[in-house]
Amino acid sequence: MRSSLMNHTEPQGEPGSFQLVNPRMLKVDLAGSGGFFYAKQGSMVAYQGDVDFAYEGAGGMAKLFKKAFTGEGMSLMKVSGGGDVFLAQDADEVFVLYLENESVTVSGSNILAFESTLAWDINRVQGASMLTGGLFNTTFTGTGALAVTAYGTPVVLRVDEPTFVDMQSVVLWSTSLNSTVRKTAKLGAVIGRGSGEAYQLGLTGNGIVVVQASEGHPLPNQQ
Repeated sequence: MRSSLMNHTEPQGEPGSFQLVNPRMLKVDLAGSGGFFYAKQGSMVAYQGDVDFAYEGAGGMAKLFKKAFTGEGMSLMKVSGGGDVFLAQDADEVFVLYLENESVTVSGSNILAFESTLAWDINRVQGASMLTGGLFNTTFTGTGALAVTAYGTPVVLRVDEPTFVDMQSVVLWSTSLNSTVRKTAKLGAVIGRGSGEAYQLGLTGNGIVVVQASEGHPLPNQQ
């Protein structure tokens, strides 16, 4: 069989590695990964081998209560066994971060998968309050691979001066940064792209912030 489609065959990866098959699909080789990893529930599009998928919920009772209270977090599945697993989320772009004894704060809706070597928890964003919508995100710490998605090609901004980001457009940022929440100065001023225009996430210090080119997927009645 001959076809340009054959240009999209899977790449050969190293055992246990998170590897991009293409810009919108992740391949995870379970061999050498400690036997399991975590992924967003429902993100599997294919697998090869003897693979088991177990519902993990929010990652324990403490995180379950935090998820219920904050609305942050994601339903997880524990992926174990031997073989290759292919993951995707609504054809969003996928990016793999390799943390080396580091920490990063990520929006729960942008998390696709992560290695079990990473510790994680749901935390209130510094500077946020219930009056500003009670902004909560998920913090990952340690050494390991973390796959995130973006709806709309993102930009990585180096924070070397005060930086302000639409809350619905931020994907992740360095935990080394100090955060505040800033309200649009003039009532009725439309400076963002939609629901996030009333408040912005302010970041200062030394680090990066990743911003996607949207506020996430539109609701069905908005399409």
